[in-house]
Amino acid sequence: MPKAKTLWYCSSCGNESSKWMGQCPACKEWNTMVEAPVRASAGGSSRTGAFGTSERHRPVRLQDVDASAEARVSLGNGELDRLLGGGIVPGSLVLIGGEPGIGKSTLSLQIPLHSPSLRTLYVTGEESVKQVKMRAGRLGGDPQNCSIYAETLLENVLEEARQMKPDLMVVDSVQTMYTEAIESTAGSVSQIKEVAARLLRYAKESGVPVILIGHITKDGYIAGPKILEHIVDVVLQFEGENRGSYRILRSIKNRFGSTSEIAVFEMTGKGLREVSNPSEMLIPMHEQGLSGTAIAAMLDGTRPFLFEVQALVSSAAYGTAQRSATGFDVRRLNMLLAVLEKRAGFHLAQKDVFLNMAGGLKITDPACDLAVICAVLSSTFDFAISSDICFAGEVGLSGEIRPVAQADRRVIEAARLGFKQIYLSSYCALESVKNTGIRIVTVPDVAALVKNLFR
Repeated sequence: MPKAKTLWYCSSCGNESSKWMGQCPACKEWNTMVEAPVRASAGGSSRTGAFGTSERHRPVRLQDVDASAEARVSLGNGELDRLLGGGIVPGSLVLIGGEPGIGKSTLSLQIPLHSPSLRTLYVTGEESVKQVKMRAGRLGGDPQNCSIYAETLLENVLEEARQMKPDLMVVDSVQTMYTEAIESTAGSVSQIKEVAARLLRYAKESGVPVILIGHITKDGYIAGPKILEHIVDVVLQFEGENRGSYRILRSIKNRFGSTSEIAVFEMTGKGLREVSNPSEMLIPMHEQGLSGTAIAAMLDGTRPFLFEVQALVSSAAYGTAQRSATGFDVRRLNMLLAVLEKRAGFHLAQKDVFLNMAGGLKITDPACDLAVICAVLSSTFDFAISSDICFAGEVGLSGEIRPVAQADRRVIEAARLGFKQIYLSSYCALESVKNTGIRIVTVPDVAALVKNLFR
């Protein structure tokens, strides 16, 4: 009997190798090579023509291609439809990733329950039919057109889909699916690649959109080879703390729309609730006159919203001062504190500094630097900043306040929410902001900000 052939795959990027290597030559990660057997695939192999057909396709002139807009199908969720670019495209393959318990399965089940006009096949490989029924009862909605199929063998799933001919198929999760064409366990690199390729062919041939649920690793990447993200048309990823109530669904890849959009949800007892105006949920929810808080005008993608930055500065109880940040890069916090000490003369070396972003958000926009500095100074002076003032500015190492992108949209959003003042950089160019009813205060550096705000 001939010896079974094996290949080595990188679990991080999917790179193939004929032998084991300590470091992947493609992504440079260490100890990620795993062995998987290879067998000559049957007729269902991914080594066929385009989208699983054996026909030879002829080249088409670019000018003869129909460039009309893709037809889209609404999923009954305004935030999700907007994130996808106006609805899901027939024949597309969508991957939704996130940490365990963050709401992936909840969202995937809410879609058919809130879209009763779509005949949906919900394939569950992790839960029983009764468990899905219990969750559906908690979420509410109309379940009459949603069929639950508990199966992990891909051949059975595709056969059932071809017989049922649904309008939408949901697979929860892709790591639990396996095919008999590959001699390895479910969740392995080769299985995930083959399962995703088969589902892509089914979606393109039948025109049925397929939504895949995928787990992520401890490093925050979708489990399985990186090639999985290259196969699918759309990659959406959940962000947020499991202990918090807010979730951000971010578009990482979208072949049919923009990747600069986000959708905000709130986890409730009845599932994920759309938050159409996140600013109203993240601005202060406490009494007036508290020190250590400042409002930041953030822009995530193309969506502006305002949220509260909270800081606490106290004397260090031990020899070494503590620096702690929740939802913010602690290294950037250390940089901002060094700028305050060097450029503005504030001695914080013997002070504990704790920083928190309201709502469990993870902030990467540098425009929040100004609000972070103001919250730290407010706690240091025990001086309360008025709740009708917000900030948007990036702080440089020389103490200058640098302009931020799309400042006009931040100003308009702050004015719409009733703020009276907004602090911006003196070098910020505003074009379309007129008669908004908000006072724009410009400051060139941190020293001028302190004199203007804390006088």
